[in-house]
Amino acid sequence: MGLLDDWAERHILEGQRNGDFTDLPGAGKPLILDDDSHVPEALRAGYRLLKNAGYLPPELLLRQEAVELASLLRTVQQDDTRYCTLNKKLALLELKLQQAGVSTDFLRNHAYGEKIIKHIEE
Repeated sequence: MGLLDDWAERHILEGQRNGDFTDLPGAGKPLILDDDSHVPEALRAGYRLLKNAGYLPPELLLRQEAVELASLLRTVQQDDTRYCTLNKKLALLELKLQQAGVSTDFLRNHAYGEKIIKHIEE
């Protein structure tokens, strides 16, 4: 995790210990994950059509491909002939994502995901 992530995580944990998140409005109610209130009203119908058609913005498509490639790369031995090719493809995707302004920390840092899984299992 980066410095900012560590700082935020520390403050969140401290807030949980202090009880700062108890009795908040909406506590215990399900999240509305399909909320499009942040989208201007004139664009909502178009956005909903694209979303329902399975369209993803190019940056998210690149991210999805990078995640799949990184996962595949972890299953290939370094002495395998495919390893070098896959690694080059992943490096190119990472560069494209960075140029698009998308953080690529998700490709290198698995510790946070492991913490979440561990927390869910408890």
